[in-house]
Amino acid sequence: MKKIQLPDTLVLIFSIMILTAALTWLIPGGEYQRHELNGRSVVVPGSYRPAPHHPQGISALLTAPIRGFIEAANIIAFVLIVGGAFFVVQKTGAVDAFIHYLAAVHERSRWLRILFIPLTMTVFSLFGSVFGMSEEVLPFILVFVPLAISLGYDSITGAAIPFVGAGVGFAGAFMNPFTVGIAQGISGLPPSSGFAYRAAVWAVVTITAIVFVALYAKKIKAHPRKSRMYEADAQWRAEHAAAQRIEMTARHRWIIAVFSLSMILLILGVKYQGWYIQEIAALFLGMAILTGFISHLSVSALSRSFVDGAKELVQVAFIIALARSILVIASDGLIIDSILHGLAGLVSGVHPVFAAQLMFVVQSAVNLFIPSGSGQAALVMPIMAPLSDLLHVTRQTAVLAFQMGDGFTNLIIPTSGVTMGVLGLARIPYEKWFGWMISLQVIFFALALLLLIPPVLFSWGPF
Repeated sequence: MKKIQLPDTLVLIFSIMILTAALTWLIPGGEYQRHELNGRSVVVPGSYRPAPHHPQGISALLTAPIRGFIEAANIIAFVLIVGGAFFVVQKTGAVDAFIHYLAAVHERSRWLRILFIPLTMTVFSLFGSVFGMSEEVLPFILVFVPLAISLGYDSITGAAIPFVGAGVGFAGAFMNPFTVGIAQGISGLPPSSGFAYRAAVWAVVTITAIVFVALYAKKIKAHPRKSRMYEADAQWRAEHAAAQRIEMTARHRWIIAVFSLSMILLILGVKYQGWYIQEIAALFLGMAILTGFISHLSVSALSRSFVDGAKELVQVAFIIALARSILVIASDGLIIDSILHGLAGLVSGVHPVFAAQLMFVVQSAVNLFIPSGSGQAALVMPIMAPLSDLLHVTRQTAVLAFQMGDGFTNLIIPTSGVTMGVLGLARIPYEKWFGWMISLQVIFFALALLLLIPPVLFSWGPF
């Protein structure tokens, strides 16, 4: 039987752009009124009004990519700078030597083999829960994918450890300021209220993700050809084979120390200094310069290595830009608010348990068009909070439905620049990631529906 060939990731995303443009001809335009609340633009409940129809034609479709580049310029520049900086570090051989060293230790230690995935995913899940790790996961992909290959796994495992780990922490967060914090503030809830149940939710979804990834990794280690990425990972395996010939030197240790210190500064800066893309990019640029100094690279050689690394990620830049283009088309067509208004109407008039579950489904659908957690909170919670009062669902439960609806699908939606950036850095085609992730998404979906039942039955509050 002939194997079906799916189109390239760029082709798939452009197809979604065409579909979105077609929807602007079918869905009537509409807008909510907005006002400022704590520096954020939030929706005024009950203010939805039809707006003039703005169907997007061929001209809009062809101009959307350049606008996608402009609107996603920060994350595209971030990916290029991180890629360039990491290539400088990689060029020294320090990363390959260190990964070879870790692989050797991993093989010698039975406990490390057992605990490696659970421990690392738990750490990333905590990062996702405590400070909303999202874009910050990108540099770790460049380490964990080759490390996973060296341990006998595949690139999907390597990407899943940091990305899925941080993603489930984000979805089941007990104190994420970018989702829980903003949503509770808009809903009028006390900060950090409902901590105990959210901590239980975080534990459940984190353990679920760890078991899923660990079982998959075990299967791939035993039967490598069962990996969707077996053939595509040939380049990673070749690089690993070359790395086995590199011995760790004193200079390599200094470079790894600089890299490790940069990772620590990244986490501390995001958590305590409010660092975002600009500051993190500056950190990696500084790391590249210091690495070049330690490895005695000339200024010209350092520059060439940096540019070579950035060139490797040009396709990733196009993927991120096209993903943002989908949102450009939907926004210009004035269909996002119309979709939100229609979905919110579906929630009305049902039993409170089903209402809470439908809120989660609505949030998951809205997340396709608004992949930003804080942006979605500002748009959706002014509607869902008062609606929950009418449906006899506590606002605390509405916030939980929001954060899980926003979080789980972040791991799979093609409109997320972070998701497409992760896949680009890991060299995983979107359709292969989707095929692997869909089973886990079904599990998360079922878990979310179940986890929303107790809060409704026990009127989880304070209100």
